Amino acid sequence: MCGIAGWVSFDDDLRRHRSTAAAMTATMACRGPDDEGLYVREHVALGHRRLAVVDVVHGRQPMALSTGGALGTGPDADRVTDDALAIVYSGEVYDSREHRAALGGEFATGSDTEVVLRAHRAAGDRDPREVVAGLNGMFAYALWDARREELLLVRDRLGVKPLYYYPTRDGVLFGSEPKAVLAHPDVPRVIDAAGLRRVLGMVADPAGTPFAGLREVPPGHVVRISRAGVQELRYWQLESTPHTDDVDATVARVREILDDTARRQLVADVPLCTLLSGGLDSSALTALAARRLGEAGQGPVRSFAVDFAGNDTDFVPDEVRGTPDAPYVADVAAHVRSDHTDVVLDDARLLDDAARDAVLRARDTPGMGEIDTSLYLLFAAVRQSSTVALSGESADEVFGGYVDFHDPAAVGADTFPWLAGRMIASMAGGGPGDLLHERVAKELDLAGHVEDAYRQTMAEVPRLDGETGHDARMREVSYAYLTRFLPVLLDRKDRMSMAVGLEVRVPFCDHRLVEYVFNTPWHLKTFDGREKSLLRAATADLLPRSVVERVKSPYPSTQDPRYGAGIASRYATLADDPGSPLADLVDLDAGRQASRTVQDRLLFVDRWLREYEVDVTV
Repeated sequence: MCGIAGWVSFDDDLRRHRSTAAAMTATMACRGPDDEGLYVREHVALGHRRLAVVDVVHGRQPMALSTGGALGTGPDADRVTDDALAIVYSGEVYDSREHRAALGGEFATGSDTEVVLRAHRAAGDRDPREVVAGLNGMFAYALWDARREELLLVRDRLGVKPLYYYPTRDGVLFGSEPKAVLAHPDVPRVIDAAGLRRVLGMVADPAGTPFAGLREVPPGHVVRISRAGVQELRYWQLESTPHTDDVDATVARVREILDDTARRQLVADVPLCTLLSGGLDSSALTALAARRLGEAGQGPVRSFAVDFAGNDTDFVPDEVRGTPDAPYVADVAAHVRSDHTDVVLDDARLLDDAARDAVLRARDTPGMGEIDTSLYLLFAAVRQSSTVALSGESADEVFGGYVDFHDPAAVGADTFPWLAGRMIASMAGGGPGDLLHERVAKELDLAGHVEDAYRQTMAEVPRLDGETGHDARMREVSYAYLTRFLPVLLDRKDRMSMAVGLEVRVPFCDHRLVEYVFNTPWHLKTFDGREKSLLRAATADLLPRSVVERVKSPYPSTQDPRYGAGIASRYATLADDPGSPLADLVDLDAGRQASRTVQDRLLFVDRWLREYEVDVTV
């Protein structure tokens, strides 16, 4: 896992702007604390910050490959000048060993970056999408072909790893995070109406960002930049195919993919752990990892859980969280004999200005308040002993775990189910958009924005001939969650983890699993009358009975009243500040009666507008 940044200019000599490229790369230091590198030619600059995970000694970047096969890594990349193919890469290719064997020949490193680089060289003049489509992993990379004077920006299928780009008059700027692009002096920090809608909404935009002119490489796409312009080329998308397996065969296939995914994703040359919540997803993943590591003589697996001070005695069930996590975490840790650590957070740590500032800098935009801060603090604790963590993220979207999947009112609503159902309403108690001044609300038309996004999403859904009724509707719901909700969570996971230099892998995002379960009819996904039936059946033999029977519970939040009081106090100070940049957008006085979650979010928006000196043109 790493951070990348770069610049292509077909009308300028970038060798004169090496310091600017270096400054863009330096913003990625949190993503890559172990090493840095810069590759600069007349029309291209590629920057890299490295978090060393595989081939710690030799896998330095940028990497450049000559026509004759000579490889330059790190500082030596600049010495490769013979029609160089150069790359800066972030992520992991989990089937790199298979590709290495298929490519043959000698490799200078053990890194998957070299595998990707040589695969593109071997492809010659073939469509580069053929190479990318053959990779299993989470990745974002930039590949410069000096012979063609062409840059490729590549992102994995589900968008686990981020990649942004900003088209310029004569080329492009790019980076793993917006901050890398914003570090260029010619990029304005402007938020227009479309950008503000993205800030306030809970619907992911596959390509747009809050900053005007800045785009995100869509998941499953290659962006080609040449003198002819910019092209976005799709290499993967969800497709609908008939499912012919019965229940037993489906469960067996799910387990087969999970076993193989665990095998692939447990490869690392640095300490590795799992994130354990006591829910079905993370527990199954921890159990799979424990078994695999045990068979390889590498156990026990390390596991980490987050909890909040007072939850052991003062937890109160609500509409979406029926039970605390801790008892189930303990059951799993004992069952699989993991080397377990509980990270317990109190209100002082959650309200700490340094932590909240770090969250904002990691996000580049306002995020999810306390949920972001607690995740950041968890990852910071994990990073003290591990460099790689496996997470159960995306299992709910893949297998249908959220309460709104099973709520007829939410499923039947003519909009995104999470906006019509109980989960977000219970957690947020409304949203910042409800407090907008009338003029701003009219210009933004958030309801119309959601309506348009929903219609576009439904138009994309791949239909299956002959499928009707509830199965057809649940295909739509699943597609919406995978393409418009999951990206929000993946972005949060990536930013909070990479802010502390932790690589988080998401095995449930393996595209083979996603494709297979997406095409499994809903009545099979719920064959036992419960949520996530397939995952439960596929892993029940590995888990304690308490977890197998546990009802879905979302990511936890603190119930400590001192945290709410702290947020209310800070919001009161904000509301009394006539100089707040929020005052032109939001009725700050009305916000005094808003939920803790909304006030927390508004505090982050205010801080963001101030510190990023954002020009809001609404």
